Amino acid sequence: MKILHVLDHSLPYFSGYTFRSRAILENQVAHGFEVVALTSPKHEKISSMKETISGIPYYRCRNEHGVFLKPFLTRSFFKEAVLVRDLAKRIEEVAVEEKVDLIHSHSPSLNGAAAVLAARKIKLPVVYEARAFWEDAAVDHGTFAESSMKYKISRWIETRLFRKVDGVVTICEGLRREIVSRGIPEQKVSVIVNGVELDTFSPRSKSASLEKDLGLEGRFVVGFLGSFYYYEGLDILLKAFRKVIEHVPDSLLLLVGDGTTRTNMESLARRLGLGQEQVRFLGNVPHKEVPEYYSVMDLLVYPRKRIRLTELVTPLKPLEAMCMGKTVAGSRIGGIEELVQDGKTGVLFPPDDPESLAHTILYLIKDPDRRKRIGEEARRVVCESRNWGKITERYSAIYENAIRNHSA
Repeated sequence: MKILHVLDHSLPYFSGYTFRSRAILENQVAHGFEVVALTSPKHEKISSMKETISGIPYYRCRNEHGVFLKPFLTRSFFKEAVLVRDLAKRIEEVAVEEKVDLIHSHSPSLNGAAAVLAARKIKLPVVYEARAFWEDAAVDHGTFAESSMKYKISRWIETRLFRKVDGVVTICEGLRREIVSRGIPEQKVSVIVNGVELDTFSPRSKSASLEKDLGLEGRFVVGFLGSFYYYEGLDILLKAFRKVIEHVPDSLLLLVGDGTTRTNMESLARRLGLGQEQVRFLGNVPHKEVPEYYSVMDLLVYPRKRIRLTELVTPLKPLEAMCMGKTVAGSRIGGIEELVQDGKTGVLFPPDDPESLAHTILYLIKDPDRRKRIGEEARRVVCESRNWGKITERYSAIYENAIRNHSA
């Protein structure tokens, strides 16, 4: 079976989205599928309309008409309509050229809409994979409000898409329940959870060179590695850590990553009296070096705020830390509760509560044996249930079911 994957963007860009896409495609090849990929016009800096990455063909798509329609692109959803039209045309071209058997379109919903348009013309089954709901992310980023007409239209478009495609995939139970609640038959919706590269994120000794470079020797390091967005709750972590250093003065908070709230978080740290000796903002680091940064952290904290987006969607970074045998502390919200079993594979604390988080961190600092047991169990569970090789085996049954639905 030959599959055309329609992606928002792909390698060589690094993001949670591209890492999941790469893992799916490469493991499908290992399971005997033929795969090709096509990225939307939102994958920028195109050097070639087709390139090969890890032996897999990646086709690109330019917005062929947008330049002529520029004066109109600020109108609501007009730009999106042009993108869907151009992408649908490109999907049709690639699907015919490659003689594919099925189109597998991944979030956002514009990709799915384009795939449905193309598939109608060339009579192919379509599977749509919803990794998050675009409208909820837009609310968090301040693009529009949850009560706005744009939010309602975006939600309607994706719900309509769920009905039209031959199969729906999502990444966690929270999203699956939400999709089913919109009237989509349960048997049509499958969950393919996020996995981890077990060899890359394996337990290792602390990087002595990194410890020396950052001046971490002999200090207890609390860490966060991820994107700096409002919903990640880094303000909660900074306020909690201010209380932690009152009891453990030689502890240090290491923040690795970047994003829209970084400047605000740096300002908050200064207002809290947290200097370079207490908090380090390191920015983004090369992906290949990420395991080294995990290695020097004694405790990973993910203090996500309780909003609709975080209740529904599971994050990827806690899984990487757990795979490395690290103890993870996370907010007691839906997306993290799917990953962490409190007291066994991690520790949960009430969201939006610096006092509770400070208490949790102090409790874990004082009990290294407990941290070791939790980290070992976390690694065992991740290896057992989050192995990409096993996870991607489930796509075979999903595709076969979608082909049957299409034929019917």
